[in-house]
Parts: sequence; structure tokens; C-alpha cells
Amino acid sequence: MNAPESPSADLAAPPHTTAAVQSIVKIRRDYNSWVARETMEDYALRYTPQRFRKWSEWRVANTAFGAASFLILEAVGATLLVQYGWANAFWAILATGLIIFLAGWPISVYAARYGVDMDLLTRGAGFGYIGSTITSLIYASFTFIFFALEAAVMAYALELALDIPPRWGYLICALVVIPLVTHGVSAISRLQVWTQPLWLLMLVVPFAFVLALDPDAFSGVVHYKGEKGASSDFALPLFGAALTVGIALITQMGEQADYLRFMPARTEANRKRWWFGVMAGGPGWVLLGVVKMLGGALLAYLAITHAVPVERAVDPNQMYLAAYEYVFPNYGWAVAATALFVVISQLKINVTNAYAGSLAWSNFFSRLTHSHPGRVVWVVFNTLIAFMLMEMNVFQALGDVLGLYSNIAIAWMMAVVADLVVNKPLGLSPKGIEFKRAHLYDINPVGVGAMVLASILSVTAHLGLFGPLAQAFSAVIALGTAFIAAPLIAWATRGRYYIARQSELAPEAQANAGPYARYGVRRCVICEGEYEGPDMAHCPAYQGPICSLCCTLDARCGDLCKPQASLSAQWIGMLQRLLPRSLWPYLDSGLAHFLLLMLVTVPLLAGVFGLFYQQELQALMHVYADSELPAFMQAALRGGFLKTYMALLLIAGMAAWWVVLAHKSRQVAQEESNRQTALLMREIELHQQTDAALQDARRTAERAQHQAEQANQAKSRYISAISHELRTPLNSILGYAQLMGEDPQVPKHRKHAVQVIRRGGEHLLSLIEGTLDLARIESGKLTLDVKPMAFADTVHELAAMFELQAAAKGLAFRFAPLSVLPERVRADEKRVRQILINLLGNAIKFTAQGEVTFQLRYAREMAHIDIRDTGPGMTLQDVDRLFEPFTRTASAQGTPGAGLGLTIAKMLTDLMGGELTVQSTPGLGSVFHVKLFLPEVHAALPSAKPVAAKPPRRGYAGARRHVLVVDNEEPDREMLTQLLVPLGFVLRTAASGHDALDLLAAGYRPDAVFMDLAMPGIDGWETIRRLRRLNGGARLPVAVVSANAFDKGLDNDVGITPADFITKPIRHSELLDWLEQRLQLQWTERVLPPEAPPAPPGPLLPPRAEFLAELREHTSLGYYRGIVRLLDEIEAESPAHHSWVEQVRGLARAYRFDAILALLDTSPEKT
Repeated sequence: MNAPESPSADLAAPPHTTAAVQSIVKIRRDYNSWVARETMEDYALRYTPQRFRKWSEWRVANTAFGAASFLILEAVGATLLVQYGWANAFWAILATGLIIFLAGWPISVYAARYGVDMDLLTRGAGFGYIGSTITSLIYASFTFIFFALEAAVMAYALELALDIPPRWGYLICALVVIPLVTHGVSAISRLQVWTQPLWLLMLVVPFAFVLALDPDAFSGVVHYKGEKGASSDFALPLFGAALTVGIALITQMGEQADYLRFMPARTEANRKRWWFGVMAGGPGWVLLGVVKMLGGALLAYLAITHAVPVERAVDPNQMYLAAYEYVFPNYGWAVAATALFVVISQLKINVTNAYAGSLAWSNFFSRLTHSHPGRVVWVVFNTLIAFMLMEMNVFQALGDVLGLYSNIAIAWMMAVVADLVVNKPLGLSPKGIEFKRAHLYDINPVGVGAMVLASILSVTAHLGLFGPLAQAFSAVIALGTAFIAAPLIAWATRGRYYIARQSELAPEAQANAGPYARYGVRRCVICEGEYEGPDMAHCPAYQGPICSLCCTLDARCGDLCKPQASLSAQWIGMLQRLLPRSLWPYLDSGLAHFLLLMLVTVPLLAGVFGLFYQQELQALMHVYADSELPAFMQAALRGGFLKTYMALLLIAGMAAWWVVLAHKSRQVAQEESNRQTALLMREIELHQQTDAALQDARRTAERAQHQAEQANQAKSRYISAISHELRTPLNSILGYAQLMGEDPQVPKHRKHAVQVIRRGGEHLLSLIEGTLDLARIESGKLTLDVKPMAFADTVHELAAMFELQAAAKGLAFRFAPLSVLPERVRADEKRVRQILINLLGNAIKFTAQGEVTFQLRYAREMAHIDIRDTGPGMTLQDVDRLFEPFTRTASAQGTPGAGLGLTIAKMLTDLMGGELTVQSTPGLGSVFHVKLFLPEVHAALPSAKPVAAKPPRRGYAGARRHVLVVDNEEPDREMLTQLLVPLGFVLRTAASGHDALDLLAAGYRPDAVFMDLAMPGIDGWETIRRLRRLNGGARLPVAVVSANAFDKGLDNDVGITPADFITKPIRHSELLDWLEQRLQLQWTERVLPPEAPPAPPGPLLPPRAEFLAELREHTSLGYYRGIVRLLDEIEAESPAHHSWVEQVRGLARAYRFDAILALLDTSPEKT
């Protein structure tokens, strides 16, 4: 079958959403999540989900049926017999059983079908959300009253068996229940299952033995007339009074409902078991209960016949002791059996009383305080109240307590029954059970009105105001009034107070998971737990689905989901219908709330004082039992109670008004808090929008920066590549220019041309270096080599150098140190020189006449440098773009230069943490201001030796050194050959890294290696790595000779330092200095003869025929590079052909292709 209908079934997202009024804070989420721990809570305050209802029908029924073990049933039967006689007690017990069975049946069916406890059932059956709070208090009172009564019976058993004083027995009986109830229905079910067989056996055995051993033991009971009976015949007033006492047990149906809510859903497969379980666990208990009450009457009569005093014969301990004396002739065994039976019986019922009480108190206080400390707290609370009642000896007043209590309990129960069996079938109330705060009116006049009306009439009748007969049948009056009034009020109100609002959420598709359709689950926005649809509602305050528990505990929403259905709105609405319009404004000021509080307080205090007055009056009448109570004493007692009542009423009124004002203050504070929260949330939203815009702008800027960085990297890669391509031919130009400049055979007029070529190459190289410096700085790859430098000497040296340049141009140059200059500072000397050279050079270059001033001041480790000129000056527009790369101002047009000097000077100054600014006036000149942080070094520098001019290097002393040149460019290899061979070096060349490694693997051991980086196959870095792994390669001096200037100074794993990196174009002095340092050479001014004569040339062994054929083809075409490449391949393949290859290579360098062809013709072809 399908799951039962509910006015608010499974929920989905609402069709319209607005901003949430309330926000969810972590402390509230943590608290609600803790409260919702169902292991301890057993779904207190909420619907029992289908996924939790997994027990069998038999187990649920057995757990619920175990409540029938309570011995108060026997005590009630005994009390009815003793007070009203057998005839009246017998029929009252039967009538009680019939009424409870009929009333309990619909309650049990609805609880099992919808998975709700008695409180939730009451909410949806005509009482409303707050209206059922009253019934929760009634229900909780029932549980602790019966807990006290049952525990008192158990304490008397302990006194009887173990001689434990009653006060200590009360405490033991109260405390022993707490751990059994702490873990909820699971532990209770196990207790009922384990104890049920033994309990039934011990219940039946004494009756069987009494009837077997003394069949006439109960025969005289039918003639027992009781204390209030004039005869043993049936008397209607006594029957009514007995019925009023017995029918109070109807509240036990609430405890049965608390267990039946765990009944599994009914399906076609379990239909018969389900109905039987509901009947047995629900109203079925009363069948055994009727038997037990009659049995209690019989046992009480048996005890009386055994000389037990009448006032003690109603004690179940005395009843069963009298019966067990038939089972065990030994009195001690009879006492032990009686005590065991009583303890088992009372434990079985008191775990139920404590469990049901914890649920009732949870429901009661959670709605009043919007907090729930946990069901276990209310277990302890309920137990303590019962302990106090036991100490007050309530067992002696059992009849009076149940008689008064039954009127209110019956009114409540019958109002619920009337709604279930009359209103729902007739359509006067909605189908199903709606229990959620979000969908209920706080007060439903159907149930509340019927209960209040029935309670007033029945209590009034019970007090005797309607006569003795009405007093006797006060319970019947409550029953009938509530059963009739509920449908009438529902009809009059047209059922409008059942549902405050329809669900805004569409039903969610159910997840078919088993033999019947299960509800899907949704996540609560507050506690983040997952619950089934009937337990969820949409909350407009939090704009999301909320579970019933979080909805109950929330105190800040102000019933935003149902403003017209709150208690205050309903109460004010009723007062507006009763009061003139002129008084309406006062209702909103707090008068309505004050009247509501006083409406509750006045009758409550009156009832309490009336009860105390009656008790005191009865006590005085007992004292004056032999004479009439004096009138003045009765008047004094009445006057004293009345004065006290009026005084307390005045105090209560003041307290009520204080409560109203406090509530209004909290309400105003909450409204202001909501307003401020709304403004804050709006501000947060605007901040979030601003933040989103900023994030978009940031992402846009990051994309632009990324694009700029990519463009900058592309520029750097381009500059690096173009630098390499320019340096490669420039290496040959400057290399040969240097060789020709040092060759004494070159005529003087040709040397001048060579110097022009060299100066042009140097200028081109300076442009390349400047461009590379710019790219390095922009890419962050330029590092400063900071170390002590001779600052004063450097500045004076630069001043002297530029003074000569200025004089050559006809300019005055003035060097003006304004303070004492430090001898030594820490700085990158190369970059400091570069900055000053660029600025001073520009000043002289752009000044046609006048002077250039080099002014310097040093203070507090800061160097302040001013360079003034009397040049053409610059406009503001020119100054703004002066430091941009490749920018030339209007005044610089026609002056040579690439526009990089000032840009590099500015970047270097910034990189060193300094500042470079300029002031310029057109026609008057410019002033460049430089500030550099140059900390003084007080330690002495190594004494600088006077630099003597190096003599010409024509050779070196000692053994001939072997050098391996690895470069894929033949011109570069040839240039190094022509540089080094005349100096006495023995060179071997390799066109690739593989060729070099082959030579080394063949046993060639050079003294030094010059390695190019960009080569086909494996590059220079990888070649060095492999070279280092060869035997002896780790200590072999290696210098990188490359046009990849960007790689200089980068970290590497092969031990190449910046001093070992020689950039192309090669300056001969730099390369020879490296050889001098690494090979410990001593240069000479003449070429020294070799220490040993050179070995005779080896035999000319030509290569294989295929090499000869390919070489012949290249030679016929005049393809020089192809000839050189092929010769390198031949030599790399077999060093034995070295002599032949060198001969052909010499002919190729001289472009003697005809001689090569002649040699090839004479060479024998080898295959």
C-alpha cells in the first residue's frame, strides 16, 4: 500500500524565493544537531520516519503490551472493591474496560499509521500547536503520578522483603529506572521481551494455587459491600464514582501510542499481523487490565479474609503475599516470590512511565522555551517529581487523586477520539495528521474548546455542585461533553483552524525502495540532517526546508510562515471581536498579552488555593469529628485563604505585567535586530557584488598581465634568439679583426680598415649587450654581483676619463665631490660603472657647448649623484617618456644612439634599490639625480697591484697543451684554430657533441675544452654532463663559448661558473686569460720551439669508397661546407684517417678543389 496521506507530504523547492530574514549560525546548527541524535532521543518531538520503523509487528506489540504489567491495576480494582463494594466495582471495571478499548482503538490506529506519538497526534486532532501544550502537561502529570504510585508499590516490596526503609526504597526505585530508559525504546523493548514470560507465569501461578487449594476462597466477595456501600447491591451513584476512578486509566493509551509509532508500515503482506499488533499493543492491554483489576479486587478480599487491615489490603504487596502463601507454605519464600513479582511488574511499567514522561516534558518545554536539553534530562526530571510525590505518600490518596485527574484526562482523550472517528470521516477536519508548527494554528478551538468545556463541567460536577448523581458520573459527563462538543465546534468553525497554511512546496517523487513506497529524504538547512518529507516544511525565514525539531526550537522567526495563526494574533483577534474598536489600540501595547496571562493565572491560583483550602478544611473536620466545626473557625480559614489569594493575585499581576513588558522589549529588540540584520545583509550583498566586480577586474588585470608577461617572454625569447644569430657572424667579424689587427704582416693602411671594422663590430656588440641587459632586467634574470669595490678610486677614474672626452669636444668638465667619499663600499661595480658611464656619456654627447658637472655627495650610506649639462634640454612630454626603451627625444634627433642607455640606467638604479630622476628646462640643459644605497666597508681591500701593460702573447712555456674545440659552426672552429695554433696549442675540433664524446671515448685526452651550446643532436650542456661521467672528465677544464648570452650566470649542474662562460663574439684577451688561469700558463713574447720534435705524420689512409664518392661529388660542385661536414664525419668514424682528413681539410681551406680531386684520383678505393 502507499504511504499514508499527510497535509504536507514530501517537499521540494518552493516556487518563489526571497531573501532569508534569518541567518544560520554555527552554534545553533551544532546545538540542533546534538539535540537530534536519535540514538538517545528516539525521535522526541517529531514524526518517526519509515526507515526507523524496522521492528516486527510482534516486537512492537510485545513492547507496548508490557505496560499492562503495572500493579496499580490491581490496586485500582482493590480500591473500588473496598470503597464501593463488589457489585459496583465489577460493573465499573467492565465499563471502564469497554470505554478505554473503544477510545483507544482509533488512537492506536492513527499512531501506528502515521508514526506519531500522543502529543503529535493531539496536535493534528483538533488542538493546534500550542493547544496541545496543555495536554502535554496533563500527560506528563499522568506519567509521574503513576510512576510515583508504581514505585511506591515497589518500595513497599523492598521493605517487605529486605526491610529497606520506604524513604530509601523510594530513592532506589526511582534511580534504578533511569539507566534503563536512557537509551530509549530499544532498551525498553529488550527488557519487555526478557521479562514477559516470567512475569506472566508469576501472575497466573498464585491464582491457580488459590483456586486449586481453596476453591471457595473468593466466594464471599460478591457480598462485599465496601466502605461507602449500604448494601452489596448495585447502586448507580457508587457505580458512577467507581467508573470515574477507573476511567482515569484511559491516559495509558498515550503510552501505548508512544510505542505503536514504531509499528512498520502496513502492506498487503503483513496486513493481518499489522492489525493484530495494533490491537494487542494498543487497546488490547485493557483486556488483560480488566482481568487484573478484577483479580486485584479478589486478592484484596482474600487479604481481608486473612486478617489484613482494609487500608493495607489495597496494597498489591499484601494481595499477592496472601496468594503466594498458598504457593509457598514457608512465609519467607512467599515474601521473596511476592517481592520478585512486584519488582518485575513495576520495572516493566515504570520504564514506560519514565519514557512517556520524557517525551511529554520534551514537547511541553520545547514549545514554551524553544530549547531542548535532550530527552534524558526530562527522564531525570520526571523521576525526581515522582520521588517527591512518593515522599508525600500519595498512595494513601489514590482514589481522590485519580477521581479528580480522570475528569480532565477523559476530556482530552475524548476530544481527540471525537476528531478521529467523527470529524475526519465527515470531512470536518483534514485527512491525516498534521503536526508541524509551520502548518498549524497555535490554538485550535475544536479540541481545546471541547476539552475546556468538558473539564469545567466534569470538575464542577465532581466537586458536587450539580448534585450527588452528577458528582458520581463526572467522568461520564466529561466523556460525553467532549465527544459531542468537538464535532459541533468543528462544524461551527468549518475546520478553518486546523491548517494555517498549505505547503508552498510541491510533493517530491517518492523513492520506491521495498514492498511499499517510501518517502524521499531532504536536508534541513539548520541542523543539516536528512529527514523524510512529512517531517519537513519550507521556512520563509531561512528560505529552505526545515525539519520539525528545528522549527520547534527556533525562537527568532516570529512565525513568519503563519503570522495570522500565532497565539498572540488569535488572542488579539478574539478580543477585537469582543471589545469595542476604541480599545483596540491598547491591545497592541501589551494589554492583550496581560489579559491572556491573567486568564491563565487567576483560575490556576484559584484552583491551587481551593485545593489547599479543602484539604485544611477536611483536616479540621477530622479533628472535630465528634462535633460540628465552629463557624468562626471556618470563616477565619476562608478569610485567610482569600486574603492570601488576593495578595498573590496582585503579585502575579505585577509579575505578568513585567513579563509582558519584557516580552515587548524582546520583540522590539528582535525587530530592530532583524532590521539591522537586513541592512547588514544588504551591505554584505553589496560588498559581495563589489568584491565580485573587483574579482572580475582582478581576473581581467591578471589576464592582461599574463598576456603582457607572455608578450614580454616572447620578446625576451626573440631578443635572445636574434642576439644569438647576430653574435654568431659577429664572432667571425670581430675575431678575424682582432687577428688581423695583431698580425704584423698586415700593412698599416690596411690596419686602419681593420680598426674601422672592429669599431663597427664593437658598436654593434654594445647594442646587442644593451638589448640583452634590458631583456634580463625585465624578465628578472639579471642578478647583481655585490662585493666590496673601491668607490673613490672608481669615481675619480671615471671623472678623469670623461674629462678627456669633454675636452676633446671643447666642453668644460667639472668634478665636484661635496663630501668625503668612502674608500670602499658594497656594490656591483660593473653596474655602478654602467649607470655613471651612460649618464656622463649622454651628458657629453648631447651638449654642444658649455659644461658638464659631475657632482657627488655621500651621507648615511647613500650616494647622491647629480650630473648637470648645458645641453638643449627637454620638454615635459620628452621627460615623461625619457626612460622608455628605444625612445629618442626631439632634441636627440640626428645624434647617434639606440635609445637604451637611460632606460638601462633607470632599471639598474631601481634594481639596486635606488632612484633616478631628471629635471630639464628647454634651452638651459638637464640635471639627472641619482640616489644609490652603497653601505661603506671598513675592512681593508687587498692591496691593488699596479696594472702593468701585458706584453704581447706569442707563446707559452712548457709542454704543448691540447685543446678540444666543439662547435657546429666551421667558421668559429677555424677562427679559434687560427688564434690558438700559432700560440703553440694542439687543437682538435668536433662539429657536434657526439663527435666530441667519440673522440674522448677513443682515448683522446685534451687539457681544456671549449664547448658551444646550440648544436644539433645533443646540446652543449648535455655533452658536458656526459663528459663529466667519463674517466677523468670530472676534473677536465671546460669553458662554454656560446652566443646564448642569456645562459650566462644561470644555475647549472655541471660546474660551469660565470667565469667559465665566454660569450661570442670572443674577445681574444678574455679567452687567453681563461686559458692562463685554468692551465697555469706562462706567456712568452716569442714562440718557443716544441720540447720534442713532432711525430712523423702517419700514413695517409683514405676512407671507404662511399665516402670518397660523396666527397668527389661535393668537390666537383665546390660545396665547401659539405666537404668540411663530410671530413668531420670521416674523422669521427675512424681516427685512423686523421692524417688523410687533415691533408684534405688544408686543401679545402685554401679552396684548392682541383688538388682534392687529384688526391681522390690517386687514393685507392676501399670497400
